[in-house]
Parts: sequence; C-alpha cells; structure tokens
Amino acid sequence: MNEIEILNVSSKLSIDSLEENEKLKIEIDALNKTFSKFSNSSDKLDNLLGLQRCVFDKASLGYDEMTNVKHFQNFFIKKSKPKMSCNYCGRLGHVSTSCLYRNNRYYGKTK
Repeated sequence: MNEIEILNVSSKLSIDSLEENEKLKIEIDALNKTFSKFSNSSDKLDNLLGLQRCVFDKASLGYDEMTNVKHFQNFFIKKSKPKMSCNYCGRLGHVSTSCLYRNNRYYGKTK
C-alpha cells in the first residue's frame, strides 16, 4: 500500500504542477498583451511628436516657408547700459544736472 499511496501523491503533485503551469502561461500571455499596448502607444506618441509642426512655422499663414531657421535661438537679449555723457564737462557716467564741476561752488555755482 505504501507504493500505491506514493504513486497517488506523486500523481497529485504532477497534476498540481500542470495546473500551475497553465495558470502561469495565461498570466504571461496577459502580461505580454499589456506590454505590447504600452510599446505600441509609445511608438504612436513618438510618431505624433515627430509629425507636429514647429511653433515658428507660419507657412500656412501666408509667410514664406521656413528654411535654415534656428529653433532655439536666444530670444532674451540683455540690454546694454545707456552711456550717459555730461554736456557740461564731456565726461561719461553723469548728466549736466548732476555734474560736479557745474554744481561746485568753486567753479562758479550761483546761489
């Protein structure tokens, strides 16, 4: 009887392993389907991003077609500081109303 019980247990184990194998195959197929959806959607997104036109392309609005345009140029150019010059003494950096030579009492400022 021992041999019969051992054979029964081994057959149950083999049946259980076959059932588990089938369940795992079904799960693998489901995961492959979901992965292929993500893969296809990323390909579609790349395709859509490649098809869109540039923001600066105004060819359909009556402008000439864009050729040799830098898309990422520097739009914000810093202002250069204004170079003030004094009309009284001719030096740079101040104007005549704040000129030291003009306003200095030793150089003829009148009160």
